[in-house]
Amino acid sequence: MNDILALPTGPLADASLALVHKSESTPIADHSIRSFLFARLLAEREGCLNDPAYDEDLLFAACVMHDLGLGTLAAGQARFEVEGADLAASVLTEHGIGAADVDRVWEAIALHSSVGIAERRGLLTYLTHKGVFTDAGRFTDLGAEMLQPIYAAYPRPADDRSVRDAIVEHAARSQAAAPPYSIAAELLRQRQTGQ
Repeated sequence: MNDILALPTGPLADASLALVHKSESTPIADHSIRSFLFARLLAEREGCLNDPAYDEDLLFAACVMHDLGLGTLAAGQARFEVEGADLAASVLTEHGIGAADVDRVWEAIALHSSVGIAERRGLLTYLTHKGVFTDAGRFTDLGAEMLQPIYAAYPRPADDRSVRDAIVEHAARSQAAAPPYSIAAELLRQRQTGQ
């Protein structure tokens, strides 16, 4: 296996990945894995791998589980980011991760879509956000030659709208799932108005 595609192993990593595959669609699960691989490449590129705040296992947990709120385990009674963070925190706690690290992962997932905030909330939240949005095409720090092996291993279907559609479906479940001015509320509004 090419090192660029290597995923962490161990009980927490295995449980995180199993939960994602069990509760999310394949396109969303692949997006989550790509987000981690991009985040790790960005950490290397930005010289963060030796930073005391860098923890690859926590980065994997945050990136891979960042969209649990869009899966079948989410109740649809809060923002998808918060429901996903709560679900991930349960997994981490069940695997004996300390409260401070559980909180760091919770924050990274809860803020992963918060442009302008995530970048200011520590290395884990920053890298999670940046990995997610690299896959969404917002950041272009990594060249095509770095992205290609990841997209070959975890392909994104052409014109993929799986994450967007899942956010809208989650948002439609309750008002609490799409509070005013959230990404979910905006995407739901666009769907309802045909934009």
